[in-house]
Amino acid sequence: MPGEKTRAVSAKGVEEYKPHITKCIPVTAMINCADNTGAKKLKVVQVIRYKGRLKRVPSAAIGDEVVVVVRVGTPEVRKQLFHAIIVRQRYPMRRISGDRVSFEDNAAVLITPEGDLKGTEIRGPVASEAAEKWPRIANLASMIV
Repeated sequence: MPGEKTRAVSAKGVEEYKPHITKCIPVTAMINCADNTGAKKLKVVQVIRYKGRLKRVPSAAIGDEVVVVVRVGTPEVRKQLFHAIIVRQRYPMRRISGDRVSFEDNAAVLITPEGDLKGTEIRGPVASEAAEKWPRIANLASMIV
């Protein structure tokens, strides 16, 4: 059922709950770039670690890693493939506390293949789900919601 909590057992053997976030950013979506790498608009090309179904369009949610093409930005980064992490989504997501959180735009930050951030600052708020999953994003984020 959508919005339900799923049970997961951690490496320590402790049972913990992780929220289900609706995947609402499909492949071919145009999203904003939330860092200072020179990119402005990104197009989602592929969702990393996506397990799908025949004829279903792969989609991503907050905290997911995607492959993007820079559509608008400086000439050095335009028309190049990068990996990125989704940090904001417009579609409301339900937290375990019962709150529903949504943002004004869909946004991502560019990363290197090793997982380091390409930029040195992140503009705007970052969802706490992405900050928990990616500690390097939490270090650079000015505001975590």
